[in-house]
Amino acid sequence: MTVRDASVAVVGSGFIGTSWALVFARAGRKVKVYDADAKALANAAPVVKAQINLLLEAFTPGATEALIDQISFTSDLEEALDGAIYVQECAPEVIDTKVALFKAFESLVDSDCILASSTSGITASKFTEFMQHRDRALVVHPTNPPHLIPLVEIAPSPWTSSETIETVIQLMVEIGQSPIVVRREIPGFILNRLQGALLNEALRLAEGGYASTDDIDKAVRDGLGLRWSFMGPFETIDLNAPEGLADYAARYGEMYREMSRTQCNPVAWAKVLIQKLHDDRRELLARDELEKRQIWRDKRLASLACHIASQEK
Repeated sequence: MTVRDASVAVVGSGFIGTSWALVFARAGRKVKVYDADAKALANAAPVVKAQINLLLEAFTPGATEALIDQISFTSDLEEALDGAIYVQECAPEVIDTKVALFKAFESLVDSDCILASSTSGITASKFTEFMQHRDRALVVHPTNPPHLIPLVEIAPSPWTSSETIETVIQLMVEIGQSPIVVRREIPGFILNRLQGALLNEALRLAEGGYASTDDIDKAVRDGLGLRWSFMGPFETIDLNAPEGLADYAARYGEMYREMSRTQCNPVAWAKVLIQKLHDDRRELLARDELEKRQIWRDKRLASLACHIASQEK
């Protein structure tokens, strides 16, 4: 397989699918985007154009007006997969849907084509066991939106070949993403399990009345998030004590152990609590302002990506 000249197909033209198309196009790949939903497909091209303009506005590396010429759209699955040696599936989080799609993929592509799913938490073994060439299938889970946030989780099944894993790592690096490998299958992978731990604790704090919805967000936005935008939790604590990580654990480990005693029970995500949090958010941001705020988020992310690139130079 020649990774550098890879022709790719993206199946699904929603937020994740269009963002993946930009990732591949920005790296010089020809991309075919498929969707059976004609309305979704019609909406995809304007979304891509708007994101390209955003990237140009932020002077994000790799952004050019010609990006749109790298991407084509089709409602014919066979046409989308024709000649592809890599497929990125971006369908809903339903196992039966993914099983049906991967059956269709395998009947339409060459036996060496890599089949990847963008699923946020379903392990690859749940929808690839039936495949004749299941060693070529795996999860490649992006962080939303992948054209602005580079982390990608490569989560193989027990039968995914090492060659497939290495090829996908190489491809992700070549297209400007930052891959990590999930060494053993676990629902939710790494990123969403970390995010879930924080979300669950945020729900506990809100339900207990310890702080307002906005103040809990502020604790991350104006506190933890500033450090976490350029380093992870282990490096954070390694730098937060004179002698490093072990010194930090000696100073604060008992405090965290005691806190963990109240963090062990599952969180119900109760409808009453979720509705309250939703209402709190709507007081802070009206429903008809959501799209505008999403655009604001993407602009901030594009600017941050540009800043990080300049710092790395």
